[in-house]
Amino acid sequence: MTYDLIIIGAGPIGLACGIEAQKAGLNYLIIEKGCLVNSLYNYPANMTFFSTSERLELDSIPFVSNNAKPTRSEALEYYRRVAVHRKLNVNLFEEVTGLIPEASHYKISTSKNHYITKNVVLATGFYDIPFMMGVEGEDLPKVTHYYKDPHFYAMTKVLVVGANNSAVDAALETWRKGAEVTMVVRQSEIGRRVKYWAKPDIENRIKEGSIKAYFDSEVSKISENEVIIKTPEGEITVPNDYVIAMTGYQPNLDFLRKIGIELSADETMKPNYNGATMETNLPNVFLAGVICGGMDTHSLFIENSRIHAEIIVKKIISGK
Repeated sequence: MTYDLIIIGAGPIGLACGIEAQKAGLNYLIIEKGCLVNSLYNYPANMTFFSTSERLELDSIPFVSNNAKPTRSEALEYYRRVAVHRKLNVNLFEEVTGLIPEASHYKISTSKNHYITKNVVLATGFYDIPFMMGVEGEDLPKVTHYYKDPHFYAMTKVLVVGANNSAVDAALETWRKGAEVTMVVRQSEIGRRVKYWAKPDIENRIKEGSIKAYFDSEVSKISENEVIIKTPEGEITVPNDYVIAMTGYQPNLDFLRKIGIELSADETMKPNYNGATMETNLPNVFLAGVICGGMDTHSLFIENSRIHAEIIVKKIISGK
């Protein structure tokens, strides 16, 4: 079988592309290496979105949440219902390992199969590869770059690295479960993009001394029972049970390079694509969602990249 379109990634934007392909009568397949909306699944269990629910909707399918700002669990349920309601053609837990041109088509290799398609959409997001601190001890089992649930850390000594939303959520939630929390922040203050309801909360906890924070500082070494922190006043050692390193994430740009998509030479490493069609330098290979920004992962979100799906399918239809 030859597909009209294969979509790599079953996040919200990948699902949006599937919906548009379905509406256009294309023979399509969505391939996802993890579970449905895998990145959202890996968000912290108690996460609340900054966006309102209507801004996260796909294809005008209502997203009803209990509050103005939906939670992770509500988003997971919403996107599951969208996929089921639209009967989207999705293969889960199947990782794409290669993409090579074959005549006028592309051959896609996965962990389970091979596929032939006329067009490809890469909607792979950016949550799969954490930025590493590059310090001794970062590979210890006590260190994680993915924070899930605060209860695990109750009555322990926790070091949280970072100053943006994920770090602030982890610090506040684990502290409220009884953890002794220390934050290490490279900058001189809490991140300016932190959700407006969380920013004064963390700043007040730091000010009152409930959460200890070291600014203009960084971790220099991690061991089983302690962490060494480089501060402006010199190195200090703090007792520690767990390190939650919320240092950010990056897209899998190595895969884009591997298949021949050009990246910019500057620090953003932005992929080469036409903003009017979303087509890359590879004919009939398109980008959708946050992957379009390269290392600039804060410029594109669900609400402002849903339109990519319509643009791509319109281009595919015009070329049929």
